[in-house]
Amino acid sequence: MSKHDDNAAAEEELGDESKSIIFSMISQFTRDMDLSRITFPTFVLEPRSFTERVTDFMSHPDFLISASKSDDPVQRFVGVVKYYMSGWHIHPRGVKKPYNPILGEFFRSQYEFDDASGAYFVAEQVSHHPPITAMFYHSPEHRIAIEGDLRPLSRFQGNSVGMLLGGYAKIHFLDRPGEIYEVTYPNMYARGILFGKMVLELGEMSTVTCKHNDLVFEVEFKTKGILWGAYNQIAGKIRRISTNETLFEISGNWQTAMYITDKRTHAAKPEILFDSASEHVVPQHVACASEQEPNESRNLWKHVTKAIRENNLQAATTQKSAIEEQQREHVKEREAQGTQFEPRFFQLEIDGNYHPKLVIDDIPKEPEAAKERVSQWIFAKLDGSMQDMDRSEDDPVVLATQHKR
Repeated sequence: MSKHDDNAAAEEELGDESKSIIFSMISQFTRDMDLSRITFPTFVLEPRSFTERVTDFMSHPDFLISASKSDDPVQRFVGVVKYYMSGWHIHPRGVKKPYNPILGEFFRSQYEFDDASGAYFVAEQVSHHPPITAMFYHSPEHRIAIEGDLRPLSRFQGNSVGMLLGGYAKIHFLDRPGEIYEVTYPNMYARGILFGKMVLELGEMSTVTCKHNDLVFEVEFKTKGILWGAYNQIAGKIRRISTNETLFEISGNWQTAMYITDKRTHAAKPEILFDSASEHVVPQHVACASEQEPNESRNLWKHVTKAIRENNLQAATTQKSAIEEQQREHVKEREAQGTQFEPRFFQLEIDGNYHPKLVIDDIPKEPEAAKERVSQWIFAKLDGSMQDMDRSEDDPVVLATQHKR
């Protein structure tokens, strides 16, 4: 990540040819136009799918694990807030957008923690228009589950493209019945697409709410003014829902360091809540391409990823167009057969949200039984066999790409 006085990781300068393509494309846009059906040029793409990008929020699980062990409900809430705020600093250098997942595309992975425990993750594209990505994360040993769906809506706003992040997420501490943390998201903006330097910003309000413990965190992600202000600033409060009493104030820079002040003690001074320069990102483990199914994200997009990493934008565009054309053919086939798409891992429920087909309350409490149940649900192939997570990568396309990371 960038240094604390540097915003270079969130900035990008486009070359003249790229600017010309952008100008040509956006000349057809109108303000507030929905961009979900627009095909963007490959030079603005991050070489991974949105289904994988969701895992950025799983990069600091130790905050959530520590929170779940605390006997103090206020400290548990502070730990969840710390976990939530720690996910935003992870993003590609510059201003890039991930691949738009095709309908039925999915990404799955597992995590191994330092204490020999772990977690499992799966995300699936359950709707294409409008785009909806559903996700589920579970740590059997620590009895933590996260479910949600993300509904990004891109809008053209003159010199910016805004991604309005709708949807929901719920964090469950399964050993604490009724204690659920509900999360909403800020919006994301790519500034300077017509003139000036391209910059990634977060803006507007987001919240973390635990009604069970009468606590809410409201945070404003501040965008930089034209003449004043600084990038990546946040200002938030943790307060009691019933009395509106402010317990903590949180401020700082979401990309580098954030601070928390205990307002219950008038003499309290700000303390570090999160510093991205000193925290460890927990890596995820993904099966090799040969163990993945055709619509599994890394396998599906591997030719596009290879071309982007080789800076072969023509090949990337060709490969990307082939995937998009295949998706259109699948739509035509379903229409001809009179069938509806059925998600593999998630289902739409009466509350209007997508939830995992594996009912969270039905997951066994005993860790080994939970691991078997959840891993079988996530990593079983269509033929009934399990993904071999230990198999070495042998796909020539992926192997040719790895040294270019």
